[in-house]
Amino acid sequence: MTTATYSADVPANAGWFAKSEAWLDQRGKGAWIAAMVLGFVFFWPVGLALLAYMIWSKRMFGKSCRHSGPRTARRQAWSAMKPSGNSAFDAYKSDTLQRLQDEQDAFEAFLERLREAKDKTEFDQFMDDREKRSKELMETEDA
Repeated sequence: MTTATYSADVPANAGWFAKSEAWLDQRGKGAWIAAMVLGFVFFWPVGLALLAYMIWSKRMFGKSCRHSGPRTARRQAWSAMKPSGNSAFDAYKSDTLQRLQDEQDAFEAFLERLREAKDKTEFDQFMDDREKRSKELMETEDA
């Protein structure tokens, strides 16, 4: 196989380590973990070195962990609120955000009504079952 099949980012004159890294990156986190386990099995310092490299290079924690979270969400929320400089777009954006907020509030109110209705139904069923049990208990005591 040629190095071009491993990764387009690896230059042709790259060393074996860069080629191996690109090959493992192309196959995903599972390949890195398998390489680390095999390193521990055959010669434990190799496995330890791979583990240290995976942690240091942040390969242990995938892109989904690195690029999401409160900081990214906060940054996106801030960028959505700051003005763009175009008054027509800013007016459109504020109207759209207000409409979406209103829809979200209406949906949350709808969900709350559903929860209340479900709770009432469950409570009514409980009370009916309790009443049936007490009637059955009274009938068995009378007999």
